[in-house]
Amino acid sequence: MTKDKDLRVYRGSGNVFQDLELENADELYAKCEQQIQQFKDYKKVIVAIDPGTTQSAIVVWDGSNILYKNILDNEKVLSTISFASSLGVEPDILVVEMIASYGMAVGAEVFNTCVWIGRFIQQWRVATFKEYRLVYRQEVKKHICSNTSAKDSNIRQALIDRFGSPGSKKDKNINPITYGLSKDLWAAFAVAVFYYDTSDK
Repeated sequence: MTKDKDLRVYRGSGNVFQDLELENADELYAKCEQQIQQFKDYKKVIVAIDPGTTQSAIVVWDGSNILYKNILDNEKVLSTISFASSLGVEPDILVVEMIASYGMAVGAEVFNTCVWIGRFIQQWRVATFKEYRLVYRQEVKKHICSNTSAKDSNIRQALIDRFGSPGSKKDKNINPITYGLSKDLWAAFAVAVFYYDTSDK
């Protein structure tokens, strides 16, 4: 067996590039710090959809701002998904509310909605090659309202309590997050908030 050599420990300068005696150490350190800060500032951009038989609500959310929102014919949703980057953002994931079975008989509209969910996912994968996630209404309700029996009005109110009232142009107090949300857009926003809050960012 060989004896371990004595090791000497030195206090670093705070700049690893300087400690390694590399050229332009300060410049390399500054670039590294900038990249670290960009990583810290990065926000996951979520495309959330509340699907319907003929129309669906779509909300693009980055955790701080709604970057896009609309209720569109389903064919238009497909084209919007295909060119999501043209909205001025680079989306990271598609999150769609999925139909759940509760043991009750359902009509053709439910099955048609399921078909559209599949088409949205297929189009997203073909256009972006990025991941998607299906979420269920019950888990969204539990997260937003802490109650799986919550109704749409309860979800809307919970989101208003958290993000503020939409306000109005007349009163000149527009809320940049919730202003313009209506009908199924609240449901799509709830899906986006649920995923952003519960996923690893």
